[in-house]
Amino acid sequence: MTDTALLPGLAATGTEDFPDWGQALEHAVARVPEAAVSAAWRALNYLCTAELYLNDNVLPVRPLRTEDVKEAPSGHWGVCPPVNWMLAHLGPLTAWRPPGSEVLVVHGAGHAGPSALAHAYLTKNLTLTGNGPGWSAADIHALAAGFPHTRAYGGEITPLIPGVRYTGGQLGPALAVAQGMVLDAPRRLAVTLLGDGELETGAASAAWTARRALFGSGLHGAVLPVVLANGLRMGGPSLLAGLDEDELRAYFTGLGYEPFLHDGSDAADFRQVLSEVFARLRPLGDLRPQPVLVLTMPKGATGPEQVAGRRIAGTPAVHKTPLADPRRTPEEFDALVAWLASYEPVELFTEHGQPCELVRQALPHPAPRPSPAPPVAPLAVRGAEAWPLVSAVIRERAAGGAFRLFSPDEAASNRLSLAEGGGMPPWASEILNEEICHAWLQGYTETGRDALLCTYEAFAAVNTSLLVQHLKHRSARTATGVGGMPNINYLITSLGWRNTYTHQNPGLVSAMLETQNPTVHIYTPADATRAATVLVVMLAGRGQANFLIADKHHTLTFPPDTLREELTNGAAIWPHLSTAGSDNPEIVLASAGDVAARELSAAASQLADVHPGARIRYVHVNDLTALGAPGIWPAALPDGAFDRMFPNGVPVLLATVTQAPAVRALLAARGEAARFFHVVGYRDPGRPLPSADLLEHCGMSAAALTDQALSMLKESR
Repeated sequence: MTDTALLPGLAATGTEDFPDWGQALEHAVARVPEAAVSAAWRALNYLCTAELYLNDNVLPVRPLRTEDVKEAPSGHWGVCPPVNWMLAHLGPLTAWRPPGSEVLVVHGAGHAGPSALAHAYLTKNLTLTGNGPGWSAADIHALAAGFPHTRAYGGEITPLIPGVRYTGGQLGPALAVAQGMVLDAPRRLAVTLLGDGELETGAASAAWTARRALFGSGLHGAVLPVVLANGLRMGGPSLLAGLDEDELRAYFTGLGYEPFLHDGSDAADFRQVLSEVFARLRPLGDLRPQPVLVLTMPKGATGPEQVAGRRIAGTPAVHKTPLADPRRTPEEFDALVAWLASYEPVELFTEHGQPCELVRQALPHPAPRPSPAPPVAPLAVRGAEAWPLVSAVIRERAAGGAFRLFSPDEAASNRLSLAEGGGMPPWASEILNEEICHAWLQGYTETGRDALLCTYEAFAAVNTSLLVQHLKHRSARTATGVGGMPNINYLITSLGWRNTYTHQNPGLVSAMLETQNPTVHIYTPADATRAATVLVVMLAGRGQANFLIADKHHTLTFPPDTLREELTNGAAIWPHLSTAGSDNPEIVLASAGDVAARELSAAASQLADVHPGARIRYVHVNDLTALGAPGIWPAALPDGAFDRMFPNGVPVLLATVTQAPAVRALLAARGEAARFFHVVGYRDPGRPLPSADLLEHCGMSAAALTDQALSMLKESR
């Protein structure tokens, strides 16, 4: 069964399509000897150490010399051994996984870059010498000498490295992202590697119990959290390190998990524990206790214990390069020689850089290519009244399958009607945590499905850092040639223009525009009918990050004549609000957003009454990025079209529902034309104000806009 075979409208309650992961692991353990897994672990550790320190003699054909050592070793060692331990033990499972199933590994932290690169080399997925992926003496030399591979793969966990699906540079969301990956995918297992320092973040803390919000939401896959409880953050002991074994068990039991602890000192015993863990895997959303594996292997295990009387093991020194300068420090050089030799690399690799047969037995088999979600035909915007049409679009998209809506307990508050008779359908999940909603959406779209996050305008800004990080992740993934991912879609409503002072913060839009990421679109439709039409486009597209700003309090509906042009070009002239002679205007009034259109359209009428002979052109901007520079924003109006819409030298009064500086920055790239724009937007009043007073404070009321337009007309004349 593919992901899309599950109809989100039907809540699956059984586990008939959930694989027997315990039996799969038993088969793997029976067929892949423990010696092979241990050899794979040693091979991964050796390659990581070589990446950090060696620029030559990676296949030790002679005794190591100081000139073989890098001038300035860099990178992160400490997290690599426990990560490598897990990768080595999970590798055999892929050969004996249940038919049609998939195993994904999600790296929580970004510092295991050497491990991911080593793993990609062993699995023959790295192109290092220009001859395609492969094993060779030249390739293994390039792996070590080129680290960090700044121009190709980098040195951290990003999708530039084959097999990586999550960028670990932002600590916290990995567990929730993994949960999003397995939603509606019962034959998918996501193994999430979480550092114990990472567990101190808010997003990670919330994710443990977040799965309870998914009860009854369909049949899902499984998530296996693996806590790398090595006792240290970068600079000192983690909070988790202060718990003894009984307290650790009590902590995870209290969260609703069944903890399994192991220190990694006995491979045979660990394989037995892993079998017990896999036998207890259950679908996400099952409220029975889920297994969590706590690996207490020390940070930097198998590295040097001490050098020249200086303690290394168990100290922050293991986080990066435990030996700071072995090229120039004899004691450190001797320690490096012993460290590398401890892995017995001549037994692990042939003289041609190939992993030996024993290592290859434990390597993962290629994962099945996931069935792509079928393209979703654009939905027809049906005749309906205003804001309810937005709900109708969402319901119709959900009926097509492979779709989820995430909301922080605000769907009803945002006037979304998602199910007949009210309530929440199985394909919609609410939890009072913006970060978890984003992480679920990120994981869901990362695995090829469409999703929508609906939230209040003010609280959307909580996810600013997560979104900036995710845009970087998507850019890196696009750089590998893997594009066409489902859109990231945010529906931002409950706008600050009608809300209490603490609920006024349109800052997310400003942050997204500041990234100048070409996939970003900021949609500011003029009414609810237009908002529904934009939402249709958002839910059918690929490769974009869309932010739809729409007031849930519907007021006006404008003529639909220019709707197609607004969607196609990002902006359009509205004839019904433009006066005679507007082909040669004295002033251009431009709105971006429904509140802005409501107030500025009223101002246009007042201006026409006060100055019957004034030549007024009215423009509505449906996508703010249309105002930006064509070289930066793909949806930008071409220079010629921009000049025709906003003639050079003609004053423009632009009202926007966002913060004005973000729009001014867009226009600044237009050069001389920006000088003629006066932009009005949200400005913090510094204290609570009624909605009408807030409009006045920001210069956004119809009266204030009329006065501003009159002033600009007078100055122009």
